[in-house]
Amino acid sequence: MNRLFGSVRSRATLGATLVVAVALVTAGFAVVLALRSNLTAEAGTRAERSARAVAFDLAARTAYEDLTGLDGDDGPVQILDEDGGLVAASEDLERISGTATDEVKPRPAPPAPGDDDDDSDDSGDSGDSDDPDDSDHAEDSGGSGEDLAPGEIAGETTFGNGSATIDGDTEDYRFAAVDVQTHDRGRLTVYAGAPLAAEHSAVDTAQTAMLIGLPLLLGVVAGVTWMVTGRALRPVEGIRREMAAITASEDLARRVPEPGTHDEIARLARTTNETLTALEASVERQRRFVADASHELRSPIASLRTQLEVAAAHPELLDLDGAVEDTVRLQHLAADLLLLARLDAGERPADSLVDLAALAREETAGRSGVVVRTEPAQVTGSRGQLGRLLTNLLDNARRHARETVTVTVRREGAWAVLGVADDGEGVPEADRERIFERFVRLDAARSRDDGGAGLGLAIARDVAVRHGGTLTAGAAPTGGALFELRLPLVEEG
Repeated sequence: MNRLFGSVRSRATLGATLVVAVALVTAGFAVVLALRSNLTAEAGTRAERSARAVAFDLAARTAYEDLTGLDGDDGPVQILDEDGGLVAASEDLERISGTATDEVKPRPAPPAPGDDDDDSDDSGDSGDSDDPDDSDHAEDSGGSGEDLAPGEIAGETTFGNGSATIDGDTEDYRFAAVDVQTHDRGRLTVYAGAPLAAEHSAVDTAQTAMLIGLPLLLGVVAGVTWMVTGRALRPVEGIRREMAAITASEDLARRVPEPGTHDEIARLARTTNETLTALEASVERQRRFVADASHELRSPIASLRTQLEVAAAHPELLDLDGAVEDTVRLQHLAADLLLLARLDAGERPADSLVDLAALAREETAGRSGVVVRTEPAQVTGSRGQLGRLLTNLLDNARRHARETVTVTVRREGAWAVLGVADDGEGVPEADRERIFERFVRLDAARSRDDGGAGLGLAIARDVAVRHGGTLTAGAAPTGGALFELRLPLVEEG
């Protein structure tokens, strides 16, 4: 289970399905509520229309038995007096709920009073009574509480839900209550109901459709997401398999497949191949470095061993000066290799301030044929490493110069520029980058003693890069070689 949901494909499918499920359920509830509200409002409109039709007949002094709305064809109807008593109801009405009374049989009509005027006065008092008890009865019976003139129908309608049984059929209804002030029967409240069967049927149909359609739609969404995600991640799996094969075989010449798209996965594949290329070059450079270092170390060690073996057998033949030279050369080579190893390991230079002008004067002191022209220029870094860089450049220039080596330090915008030029033959343009490779000597005929191990310029370039600068080779004005070191300038505070 953990492995299944640990994949990007599974999580993407699950996430998309959950999001769609939440959206569909929310939309479904909104649709059902809107549908129910609209259909209920429509039923309420029909019920109000029926109630007002009966109220209009009552206002026109139509007798209860002549009211057309009491036939039950349009729904149950109740007519209540201001005391809440049932005075008329639909035919065949057997049970009702949701109105002011659950009575289904009208009360017997009261005996007629002996005086017509008194009856008229009582009727008027009944319709316009200000007695609090009468108001309570009207409110309990669903009345609007409006003051109405005889023959006037209230403009306010109240609604409620309930149920009724007519001729054995029980249904849910939306009831509307309308007040009417009659001329001869006082204030009456008409309850009329409209069936909610259409509303229930539509809501049930919508809910059934959602219960059936929602799982099917979610299944489709999950399936499509699973396929689309799998198709999108297929190149990633190819990259993973190839990287696993490269790791197992240690063959850095292999490359991961690059899809023909222009998306993030294609960029990932290109970046991976670029990383493999850089790693292959680094490993190859490291192999060459180890091989060249072994070769360079072998010569002085073999020479020193030979001299010591000869001296052990024939002390009078000991070449002490040669032994010392081989020892010094071996010491310098070991120091160069140690420094390169530290630089390759990413050793960060110190953040101390270094004045290149002062450093140039210090390193050139005691050297013959060197001309120094400087101006103050401060940089940050390791004084020891920058001094080693300048020493290597001076040694290289001295080996190739005819007479003069020129050292300059100047400020150029945001850079401090240190230049070392000689008046020798210069460096061919095609070789101006190759000379910074390790163990490279342009003059193959030059002896190792005169030309060194070919590490000086490589060390100088690495030191420059570690200090956030550059070291380039070019042509000097005198025709020889010009090496320029550029480092970020530190403004004097």
